[in-house]
Amino acid sequence: MSVPTAPPSRALAAFWIIAGLLGWAVSFLLYLEYIGQLRGVDPLVSCQLSVIVTCGPNLLSPGGNLLGFSNSIIGVVLFLGPIYAGVTALAGATGLRSWYWRTYLAFIAAAFVFVHFLAYRSVFEYGSLCPWCMVVWLVTIPLFWVTLGWSARAGLWGRRMRPVGRWLASWAPLVVILDVALIAVVAQLRLDVLGSLF
Repeated sequence: MSVPTAPPSRALAAFWIIAGLLGWAVSFLLYLEYIGQLRGVDPLVSCQLSVIVTCGPNLLSPGGNLLGFSNSIIGVVLFLGPIYAGVTALAGATGLRSWYWRTYLAFIAAAFVFVHFLAYRSVFEYGSLCPWCMVVWLVTIPLFWVTLGWSARAGLWGRRMRPVGRWLASWAPLVVILDVALIAVVAQLRLDVLGSLF
């Protein structure tokens, strides 16, 4: 079994840790909001900004509880992964096998697909946007593109993918902005989010 030819840099490891901590904290706030919605009590930090920008409809919807429990619990558990990967990389564990990093990326890729699925349902089915959910989206999207770029550049997917990885690593900020902008534009055209806030 091979190891990456370009182990994660300290900057990438720090990014993973920060993204994981932010995602975990917001997932925990989502969980508290969910419990508050069930009990009918005020949340610790309210996420109701307007009729459209609010957590309630999303959290209590079938899409907000896809596995029979709040999706926020998935975030609370799985955002520990980037934290662990970042700490592992900072500790100098450069000999980790490729399967470890592929598995890590597979989980991030699943989260990436999941947040886009939830974004679609929020805009087209529920007609509302959950602020805390959107923060999770804003963490997951760059986490995926940056990690994908590094993994391809490091040779985890074969030599032919290295040029793609170098390109993606260079253009990841623009790809992230375009990805987020697409969601924002679709939400604005469909829901008039800005009009609901002012």
